[in-house]
Parts: sequence; C-alpha cells; structure tokens
Amino acid sequence: MEFPDNQIKFLQLRKSYPFFRYEDYSYFLKEKVLHIEFSFDYSGKYKFQPKISLPVRDFYLQERFTPEYLDNIVFNIGMIELISYWKAGCAPELIIESYDLSEEQIQWWRKIYYHGLGEFFYVNGIKTGINDFIHFTTFKKAQPQPLHMKQDNSTIVPVGGGKDSIVSLELLRRAGVSVSPLIMNPRGATISTITEAGYTMDETVTINRQIHSQLIRLNDEGFLNGHTPFSAMLAFYTVLAAILTGKRNIALSNESSANESTIPGTDINHQYSKSLEFERDFRNYVTEYISPDINYYSFLRPLNELQIASVFSGFENYYGIFKSCNAGSKENQWCGVCPKCLFTYIILSPFIEEHRLQSIWGKDLYSDPGLLEFFDQLTGSSDIKPFDCVGTIDEINGALCETIRKRGASPLPLLLEHYKTKDVYLKYKNIPLTILMSSLHEHFLSNESLKIIEEELFQ
Repeated sequence: MEFPDNQIKFLQLRKSYPFFRYEDYSYFLKEKVLHIEFSFDYSGKYKFQPKISLPVRDFYLQERFTPEYLDNIVFNIGMIELISYWKAGCAPELIIESYDLSEEQIQWWRKIYYHGLGEFFYVNGIKTGINDFIHFTTFKKAQPQPLHMKQDNSTIVPVGGGKDSIVSLELLRRAGVSVSPLIMNPRGATISTITEAGYTMDETVTINRQIHSQLIRLNDEGFLNGHTPFSAMLAFYTVLAAILTGKRNIALSNESSANESTIPGTDINHQYSKSLEFERDFRNYVTEYISPDINYYSFLRPLNELQIASVFSGFENYYGIFKSCNAGSKENQWCGVCPKCLFTYIILSPFIEEHRLQSIWGKDLYSDPGLLEFFDQLTGSSDIKPFDCVGTIDEINGALCETIRKRGASPLPLLLEHYKTKDVYLKYKNIPLTILMSSLHEHFLSNESLKIIEEELFQ
C-alpha cells in the first residue's frame, strides 16, 4: 500500500498559515432544540463555524440549560471539534481565546491530538513529533471548577448500528438496567437498532452534527485531509448528554481488540480513541476538569472481538439490521468490498451459518478475489493492518482456522484456499478457538456490570 509524501506541503502550509484560533463558542435553546456553534479562525484567512443541534427530550433536566452546566463542557467539545479543521494546514500555533487551560490540560490535549492524528500523519507521510507539531497559547481567565451534580444510576449507550453497540444495548437492557440510547446523526441502521430494542426516538439522545462547508472546500483545493479521532469527539458529546439528562453512566462499546496498533511495532492506531489508554485518560480528565459524578467506561472492554461475535450471533433479530461499513453507511448497506466488511464477515464466520452470512452481505466474501489485499492485511501477512476498526491479528486468524475446521472436507472458496498456503495458517491452525475466548481483559466496569458480562459469556 502506497501513501503520498506530503511533508513539503505540510511545511509550506505551516509557513503560510501560522496560527489557528479558537475564538469562541455559543449556544441557545429554541423551540425545544439546543443549538451549539463554534467559531474558528485559520490565520485570518478562513473562518469555520461548525454547528450542532440536540432535540430536547422530555427526560432532559430543564434547569441544566444554564452557563453553570454548559459553559465548560461546550468549550471542551470545541477543543475536540477543532482538530478536524486544524488538520487542514496543521498550523504550528493554536490560540485559545475562549477559555484558559492549565499546563496539565495542555499536555492532555497535546497527547490526544498527536496520537489521535497518528494515522493522519502516517498516511500523509508527515514527520513530526509530539513536542514539535503544535504550540498552545491561551488567554488567562478563571479556571472553571468541576461540577458536582446529583446524577441517577441510569446509563447512556451510544449506538452506532454495528454489532458491538447492539451487544451492549441488549445485555444491559435484558439485565434490567435503565438505558437511554444515544445516536449521532441518525441513519438507517442506528434508528432500526433502537427500534428493534424497543426504544423510540423520543427516548433517545440525538445529536445532529454538521461539518462546516468551508472545510470541504479546502479539502477540494488540496489542503491536508485524513482520519481524526471520532470516538474522542463522541466521548465529549456523551458527557454533555449525561449532564443534560442527569444520568451518571456512559457505557461505550469499545473492546480490548482496539488496543492493538495498526502499524505493528509503533503506537499508530486507527482506533486510538477507542483504546484502553484513551479511556483511562478521558476518565481522569472528566473527573478532574468536568465532573467527578460522571462514569465514562466501555462496557465491552473485558471482551475481544471473538467473544463479542459469539454473543451477537445469538441476536438473530438484528442480522438484517446491523451495519458497520463506513463506505455503505449513507445508503444503509454493506458495500462488500472494504476491509470492515471483510473483517466482520470473518469474525462472525465461526458463529453464524455460511448461508446466513451470504444473505446479510448478498454474496460470499470469501470468493471475491478483489479482497485478497485486505485479506492479507487482516491476517498479518502484510506489514500493516487496514486503517479501519478491525480486530487483532490473533482473533482474525483464530476465526479463519475455526471456519476452515467447521467446513471439514467441503471445498473451500478462494480466500480460504489462499489462506491455507500462508505461514500464518500453520501458526494458528492447531490453536483451539476457546483459548482465544477464555479470558477477560483490563477494564473499568463495576462488579455489577462485570457480572452481566460473565453470566452471558460463561453461562
């Protein structure tokens, strides 16, 4: 896989556009909708004004639509939103006019920007360092104090439409936990998921987020573009939702597999903001600077992708609903030609019958020669994994070997025959799948939440 060398462009843009300014944020409530807007300035030459809106449901706490509750969290949402706009030219100086940041906060943001943009730097061929890529300038204002709020023990579950959030939603709901789904930019699979789970949109936290059109124009003009830490941005929006609804717990669906680097031997990870490291950092940040009364954690962190696939396979009513293909998300379909489609097909293969999988995707992905490159990347036969939310090399190889065992003497399709010629097959073929599914991983779950996981997995 070849990537462009944009190092010269990176340096030229930094010289031509030396600063990025976070000017201000604003919000107002109108006709039962909370509107939020940010004002960013790119070296006095371009303006960005991204907008967000949240329909106010009946279960929101009306007394919390005040500066006391909103100023700090909205400012912090702006800090994570701006990364999408800053990356267009990677200005060396970030000027923050709207709030003060402590030195500890500056270092926290430096870390999330740098590691959250690890893929962006790598794919663009940009060489820089964590201490060099950005300088923070803040205007000294009063530091906000963390909010102390009375929160109930109910749970917000972000729903993305894929198998992971379905597993979280169903296990928590069936265990009797009071759950409110959260959807960002509702689409077919997310709406169908909450409907199947028995929720209405009026019971769901909904966030509508718009990218400012100026950024799209700059992308078209050849400014820098690439992956940003979406899950970190989502994290801050879930905290806003927790404040407005009075719910203490935020249960993400990030599994242990997200900790593995995309580029072996480096800290470049497409899923950095889904990793345990980010989760720990974010929990600490929220407690220290926003509110100690909010519990952000990943409900699926003890599990790997194989374990999640095994649990999901029992939810047959979701087979025709779930979608986690980025390429096909707008059309609410699986594209069938991307690494995420192939990974999901592989990881479910040991647990769902072949004909059911083919029905979900509309074809046998193992018979598609166009997927050979992605297949080798997923199994570790290539130098890098795909830049997508996929499982570990161990899990993928374990799933493939189990699939081949299940098929017995039956003829194998193209990709599985290809796989049997690879050294990785010899390495994994005698490892029972149960070994890869037998342990739980480091997590931040309460004993009650962990019991739900253990009862489902080891019943």
